Amino acid sequence: MIVIETKNLHKVYDETKVPVKAVNGIDIKFEEGEFTAVVGPSGSGKTTFLNMVGGLDSPSEGEVIINSTKISELSSKKLIDFRLHNIGFVFQSFNLIPVLTAIENVEFIMLLQKKPKVEREKRAIELLRSVGLEDKLYQRPGELSGGQQQRVSVARALASKPRFILADEPTANLDSKSTENLLNIMEKLNKEEKITFIFSTHDARVVKKARRVITVEDGKVISDEKFSAIGTE
Repeated sequence: MIVIETKNLHKVYDETKVPVKAVNGIDIKFEEGEFTAVVGPSGSGKTTFLNMVGGLDSPSEGEVIINSTKISELSSKKLIDFRLHNIGFVFQSFNLIPVLTAIENVEFIMLLQKKPKVEREKRAIELLRSVGLEDKLYQRPGELSGGQQQRVSVARALASKPRFILADEPTANLDSKSTENLLNIMEKLNKEEKITFIFSTHDARVVKKARRVITVEDGKVISDEKFSAIGTE
């Protein structure tokens, strides 16, 4: 079942009055439960593409359709609400709130959803336990390693029970062990909960885990490979 589709997607930036085409006419479809890596050199447009799919950036032209909803046509308020209930984000820079503990960071999305306190705490504890951080509940980001912060970020992304997770270079600041742990967690969530994952990445370790690899250059898709099983064509 197709759950995400982009049609003639463009993004043009006006840099010192010289237009720069970051995304140049991408037509692509994603099926439910995919584990996809979007790859390409720096400046290829992959992060811009991911941001438009997630509604963090608006297209200059074209459409983004998620579950039959044209998110590129939603008002700002409706788009925020749509993201809040459908999409989880994992960023390279973690984007945790420094003054909040791990459990408070995970709870924050549910607070925005106006979930009851008891429900928020219970789910946050379950999620942090699932990423191996049950002993770090009350530590702030500054007291955690990079790998631990990124696992908190994954737990937070899952807090809203999203159908999709968009991850922009999630392993860029992690060592090999932390990367392996993080990818194993995401792979398990993909298999067991059918969450659709789309990564923007340079990391060969992420690409190796992917079951679909989309290569982008100069804002265009130049190849789209699907694999029948992880690591095998």
